[in-house]
Amino acid sequence: MTVIGKSMKKLYWFILKSYLGPLVMTFFIAVFILLMQFLWKYIDDLVGKGLEWYIIAKLLFFASSTFVPYALPLAILLSSLMMFGNLGEHYELVAMKSAGISLNRIMRPLIIVSILISLLGFYFSNVILPTANLKFLSLLFDIREKKLAFNIKEGVFYNGIDGYVIRVGKKDPDGNTIRDVMIYDHTQHLGNVSLTVAKWGKMELTPDKRFLVFKLYDGTNYEERVDLRDATITHPFQRTKFSEEYQQFDLSTFQLTRTDEKLFKSNYEMLNTSQLKKSIDSIHKDALEQQKDFGRMFIHNYYYLSSTDTLKKPIKVLTVSKPLKDLFTGISPDDRNRIIESAKNAAFNVSDNLRVNAENFYQKEKNLHRYEVALQKKFTFSIACFLLFFIGAPLGAIIRKGGLGLPAVISTIFFILFWILSITGEKYVIEGVLPAYQGMWIAPVVLLPIGIFLTYKATIDASLLDVDAWFKVFMKLKELIKKWHA
Repeated sequence: MTVIGKSMKKLYWFILKSYLGPLVMTFFIAVFILLMQFLWKYIDDLVGKGLEWYIIAKLLFFASSTFVPYALPLAILLSSLMMFGNLGEHYELVAMKSAGISLNRIMRPLIIVSILISLLGFYFSNVILPTANLKFLSLLFDIREKKLAFNIKEGVFYNGIDGYVIRVGKKDPDGNTIRDVMIYDHTQHLGNVSLTVAKWGKMELTPDKRFLVFKLYDGTNYEERVDLRDATITHPFQRTKFSEEYQQFDLSTFQLTRTDEKLFKSNYEMLNTSQLKKSIDSIHKDALEQQKDFGRMFIHNYYYLSSTDTLKKPIKVLTVSKPLKDLFTGISPDDRNRIIESAKNAAFNVSDNLRVNAENFYQKEKNLHRYEVALQKKFTFSIACFLLFFIGAPLGAIIRKGGLGLPAVISTIFFILFWILSITGEKYVIEGVLPAYQGMWIAPVVLLPIGIFLTYKATIDASLLDVDAWFKVFMKLKELIKKWHA
């Protein structure tokens, strides 16, 4: 191996180490920020439910996996900008160029890394992300459906246990001794017909924590005997005193119960490309079949409208030579009102039928578009990783400023631009304004010329931040405008 070859190998290793460090750092920072946003959004659904630490850890791990499509493009953009900005700020980029190494050659190992990251990104979005979404969304659904942890407060009627309302007047410092206890039994769904009152007692959990046991002392049971004959007339009432009584409450509803994940598997976020294509075909066929069924049903029920094509010509209004009131000559007022009312009801029924079915077909079409969006996203995600590198790297070489200050600001601007375009295209596709293959590729199509322009400017060492250069361009444009008007 020649001396030049060894030098280039060392240079490439230096560039790779300078790039991979910031890439990993910015990636985890972005994931952490998105994870904090997730916690802020769902904090009310997580706090106060007595969840074990490993359940929270599992939820956060799956949530972090779903944030990769957002964090990885931003990390690539920011790390490439930081890396080339640091090289330019410390004149290392100038030294490489003075040694006859062009910017394209300097970027060569990073281009290979970006291609590998893009391929890994597609694999992740197609294979790993559907499983992560399934685990994350199913677990989040179960946690949100879980009841708050069992907690009886002093002087407050607690109805968290199904079928019971419990009031404790006071708790002793040990947390188990309770005084002035009232328990309403609503398990028969007959109202406040059964009440237990006790001066004091003890509450304990069974070893498996599935049941709560109340040991009550010195109390009375009050019960309206609505189950007896003629109870609505005689209103029998029963009162029973006790010195000691046990009551047991089922706490199984407070446990986290897992829903079968198969119920979530048909969602578009849990499918890979082949499954999405099959789902799109089946949904499209079902929608066409339903439209045909509706057309046949409509022609059968409203056969007198079947020959009218309202898209080509409006419905002709029936004209008669004599006044409308003369049409009812010889018909009694009751029959006339009945005929008019029947005609109005028929018109309203046709209108409601069309409106309901139109809304149904519209929602099915939006659902189909969501599957098409999910399919295109798997490709645009990996392409975005590649394009954002060609924005960050040349831009860092141009501004020649490292660190997290200016690069973070510039990266945020381009990243916001990318996601605004992506979200706009997604909305257009879902609403049916654009087909999926157009709407979802708006952002890559816009970023591509920006990346080419910045790469060209960095290759010729043009300074985008030079005010004098932009002033000269402005003056040339001004002169061209004057000549055009002249």
